[in-house]
Amino acid sequence: MADRSQEKESGKVMQMDKIPAGPPPLKGVRVIDLTRIIAGPYCSMILGDLGAEIIKIEQPKIGDESRAWGPPWVKEMSAYFIAINRNKKSLTLNLKHPQGIEIFKGLAKQADVVLENFRPGTMEEMGLGCDVLQGINPKLVYCDITGYGPDGPYRDKPGVDVIVSAIGGLMSITGQPEGEPVKVGVPLTDVLTGLYAFGAIASALLLREKTGKGQRISINLLAMQLATLINIGSNYLTDGIIPRRWGSAHPNIVPYEAHRAKDDYLIFGVVNERMWKSFCRLLGMEELQDDPRFSDNPRRIKNREALNEIIDRKMAEKTVEEWIPLFDQAGIPSGPINTFDRVFSDPQVSHLGLVKEVEHPHYGKVKMVGPPATFSESAVGIQSPPPTLGEHNREILTSLLGYSDQKVEDLRNQGVI
Repeated sequence: MADRSQEKESGKVMQMDKIPAGPPPLKGVRVIDLTRIIAGPYCSMILGDLGAEIIKIEQPKIGDESRAWGPPWVKEMSAYFIAINRNKKSLTLNLKHPQGIEIFKGLAKQADVVLENFRPGTMEEMGLGCDVLQGINPKLVYCDITGYGPDGPYRDKPGVDVIVSAIGGLMSITGQPEGEPVKVGVPLTDVLTGLYAFGAIASALLLREKTGKGQRISINLLAMQLATLINIGSNYLTDGIIPRRWGSAHPNIVPYEAHRAKDDYLIFGVVNERMWKSFCRLLGMEELQDDPRFSDNPRRIKNREALNEIIDRKMAEKTVEEWIPLFDQAGIPSGPINTFDRVFSDPQVSHLGLVKEVEHPHYGKVKMVGPPATFSESAVGIQSPPPTLGEHNREILTSLLGYSDQKVEDLRNQGVI
């Protein structure tokens, strides 16, 4: 461990006196992960970060589609796949082959969780539906992730993040007021669905400790999209007014958006009347406090454009680097709008150690963003790099199912793995 005095001298003080040595919270939990693309793999990655054993089932020779979503690449592995598939073991398995079905049932019998994101009804068609698997293993927690739910008029529509974000309203409120609707820069609906699925699975495992029984969890992207509309959805349900696009502005708080300084953009939010008074002092324009157009938040919303003209003129007097310390001193949340080179060189990002470098046995050093949560008593994080396709076939089949090396080779020759 690094010397703490050296850490202080460099401005990077360790957050804890020691690295936690206790077991990860989900150590001993085994997850059979049939998911691919984003939402499901993001969920299983979090489970793996917290210590669960993740067996990622992939189609032989093809694997998870996101393996091919490059460039950029780390050798043959896409950066996209790397982002959401650490701490997993890859088992290629042909589920259209009777022996593939037999292998899967054998794994499910020894599993705590089965996670899948097939089209509704696919698992039942293969004879691997929830009822069948829980008949084999009554303690199994079964979680399915779909685009629009297990039934209804959209049941068979493909679940794609950007399409769901359009149908679910997110794209209608994203973009400049007079511009075209735009998608969010990352597949946020997928990511949030994965996060919620993780929480639901962890909760079901906790309840199982009390009841001894597993259960089925169903989550879909559309339901998740509506749940994440929060205040915007609530605004519509309350007053019936269709929300508009606001760019970086906030529909319910003013000032709260990006403004251009002398050299670049920054963003800040004045979220209460105490901050409004501090903001007026910061600008050197205390007279705004007494201006009847801006005396409280509802009036500032009504007179948003007039206030923004005043703010824009004032912001143009200093650079972003000059403004940010003034906002900090005034206790008003603010920040630069960083490009990614600035994000990953940001002093707080560096201090938190969010970027991890992992040695991959085939591809060398691989960088990725690590888990955002730390535990005081549990060692959590990146235990292994994303797997190559079928990397753990022999290990899983011999250790869990007791197959001989010859049988594993026979399965390979028959196209089962």
